[in-house]
Amino acid sequence: MPVLPKNAISAFPLSLGPRAKDHQPSARDSSPPLEANAEAIHFLNNLRYLSWDLHIMEQHTQEFIKLHILPMERKMSLVRQDDQLVMTRSVKEGEEVKTEVTFFPWSSTVGFVSEAANLLLLRVMAWRQLVPSNARFLALDTEGKLCYSTYQALGIQTIQVGHQEVDVFIVEQTVHSDEGIPGSCQFYLLSDGHLAKRIQVGSPRCCMITKMPVLRDKDEIEPAPVFEKKPLVWEEDMELYSRFLGRKEELRVSHNSYLRQHPEAQALISDFLLFLLLRRPADVVTFAAEYFGPFAKSNPPTPALRSSSRPSPFRSLDPERPTD
Repeated sequence: MPVLPKNAISAFPLSLGPRAKDHQPSARDSSPPLEANAEAIHFLNNLRYLSWDLHIMEQHTQEFIKLHILPMERKMSLVRQDDQLVMTRSVKEGEEVKTEVTFFPWSSTVGFVSEAANLLLLRVMAWRQLVPSNARFLALDTEGKLCYSTYQALGIQTIQVGHQEVDVFIVEQTVHSDEGIPGSCQFYLLSDGHLAKRIQVGSPRCCMITKMPVLRDKDEIEPAPVFEKKPLVWEEDMELYSRFLGRKEELRVSHNSYLRQHPEAQALISDFLLFLLLRRPADVVTFAAEYFGPFAKSNPPTPALRSSSRPSPFRSLDPERPTD
């Protein structure tokens, strides 16, 4: 029977008990940590409609082979705990079970693509019809060791799904294990990212869907609506006109109240209007400036007896008139 994976993701980390008991140091502990290259980090950072870095919070994987002689089962869980990623790996062969726990510093998981995130990554590649060239991600090999993972586009091919022929985009993922030969899988993806077929290179068996799914249409960005500017006739709008009348009455009451509290203001304005009507100047603005100029605090007080021929600061000198 073929290997059947089962993946699950959750956002709630679990407690796995003591950390140091089950950790088995290996020869690779002293070697420098692996790092994803710049092309892989750039590709993950440009996933606009997914989490920007595809960081894993929790994942559980189960694989098993049903054999009458020696059944095998492998379980792996990845859980983020504080500043590290905890991997618990259990391998069962017959009645014998081996369990080990490994801790990865969280800083070393930049560019790491888990099995669950790999499905999302493949779907993005199918939507874009684009595979990042020379990108080197991080992944786990069959022994639970960090290694490099690369992707390669194999083009478009027509396959038979049920009674229908469809075009699929083929992506090959290769996991470069340091302790064994590289393992490659080919994924046949429909236009909307559905996985139609999966082949493990070197294996005589493959997984394939038997019924064509309903394809998801591509999102079409509609242009922003354009609203024409219409003239606002607020007098015909009952609500605006009611607000206008209310505000007008409010200001009238406020102005009358202020004038009652300051009777000198009304007397001053009355004197100015009377003086204006008596003189009837051609330049009303300059006449008003000269009239109210002595009231300004910045100007020194004007003597009561001053010459009527003294030039006004508000009037320009006549260039044709000679000065003494």
